Amino acid sequence: MSDNKHWVGTWTAAPAPSESGMGFANHTLRMMPRVSIGGDTLRVRVSNAYGAGKLNIGAAYVGIRDKGPAVVPGSERKLTFCGADSATVAAGAMVISDNVQLDFKPLADLAVTLYLPDEIPVGFQITGRYARQTNYISPPGNFATAVNMPVGKLTDEWFFVSGIDVLASPQTGGVVALGDSLTDANISTHDTYSRWPDQLARRLVALGSGRPLAVMNQGLGGNRILHDLRGDSGLRRFDRDVLSQPGVTHAIVMLGTNDLRNRYAKPGEEVTAQQMIGGLHQMALRAQACGIKLIGATLTPFGNETYMRGAWNAVREGHRVAVNAWIRDSGVLDGVVDFDAALRDPERPTQMLPMYDCGDGLHPSDLGYCRMGDVIDLALFD
Repeated sequence: MSDNKHWVGTWTAAPAPSESGMGFANHTLRMMPRVSIGGDTLRVRVSNAYGAGKLNIGAAYVGIRDKGPAVVPGSERKLTFCGADSATVAAGAMVISDNVQLDFKPLADLAVTLYLPDEIPVGFQITGRYARQTNYISPPGNFATAVNMPVGKLTDEWFFVSGIDVLASPQTGGVVALGDSLTDANISTHDTYSRWPDQLARRLVALGSGRPLAVMNQGLGGNRILHDLRGDSGLRRFDRDVLSQPGVTHAIVMLGTNDLRNRYAKPGEEVTAQQMIGGLHQMALRAQACGIKLIGATLTPFGNETYMRGAWNAVREGHRVAVNAWIRDSGVLDGVVDFDAALRDPERPTQMLPMYDCGDGLHPSDLGYCRMGDVIDLALFD
């Protein structure tokens, strides 16, 4: 690479088994990722992490999004894989496209198009986190080259597209946000980019000075530190979703709420603060061994949760408080983001302030998510 440039992930989605109930057969998908940092050379990652068999990609393109399912005319770029117009992705594997030249600005909306010629039954495909934005599925047919792709179905999930990397300057770094639905930004308003990693990306771009930093959202609804639930546990997916991300220099981890809630009350999966702390400590050791700074985010209160009644009790609250105390005071981590202090009601510290609560006592509102992005001290990334 010229001038010692290197690859940095400017957008990501964490692979997990699909819950959409969708199957594909001779369909074209158009996914609409919003990048964090810009550039002039990119590549696209396509994942078949949870596939039961091979995934055939008949054609693939990337361009600048216009409106709806349309691409800005003239911005379309064919994606090739080792020089070929098509690719086969083995079950459990990933492919990375060849480099393409495309000028795009920070916070640009791109369009990644995949034509899938073969039948992909329900439960075969993988998805990343819920997009909370509109993506597009065509009627049957290859519409990969269409500027304004016809639409058969809308979806708010990601399918197969798991990352976009940009060729960046040597000093450019990357921040991975590893979390659950509160990082995924479940319940936030569609197409508003209200996630806290989005707000962090906006702040870093607006800073306009210092070290350029990309933001990679690896939030996954239902995720836990210690046990699998929707996809792999945080400890199991840490290597893939954090350590192996191109250009990563920092990671912010906000995991543990679902460990405490134990959504399905599985025997043997009720956890203690000490067990959760042990998991977070292991993440710190693994990150630091790779030269990555691990920043801990405190767990926000859910004492009046209605999303799943009965999830909160005083014992679980005690564990939450103990985990937060360790994150703040242990000295094991390379930094702290205090989301708990930012969102909690000072009069009722087991609950979020109503203005930051979406109404279910668990997930923040759009304002709450943006508040989370605003309280992150940018000096942590110096």
